[in-house]
Amino acid sequence: QVQLVESGGGSVQAGGSLRLSCAASGRLSTSYTRGWFRQVPGKERELVAGISWSGMISRIYYADSVKGRFTISRDNAKSTIYLQMSSLKPEDTAVYYCAGAPRYYSDSGDVRNYAYWGQGTQVTVSS
Repeated sequence: QVQLVESGGGSVQAGGSLRLSCAASGRLSTSYTRGWFRQVPGKERELVAGISWSGMISRIYYADSVKGRFTISRDNAKSTIYLQMSSLKPEDTAVYYCAGAPRYYSDSGDVRNYAYWGQGTQVTVSS
């Protein structure tokens, strides 16, 4: 079982930046699918970015609302993924969750592939 722990959340003014980290522990594989979700009270959890990696093939997904502003990346050991958030807007305010799949899936943009989540980290963007 893979355990996921997010960090890096906080409060920033509109236009600012934050970098979220997600550390993974437990059984790790060389091929993986992970992503970042966000959720606000009363609304469904939204997939904002995903990454999958298997051998020489990698695929990245971004929600339209964050394209050009957010960047998802990984470390060489595949134990940590990051979400670099720039040009933040008040509507980005949410609890951000790191998510993982029980196995490798090539489509990191399919929410049905994700089954495990961290406890979340709060991101607040003020105007």
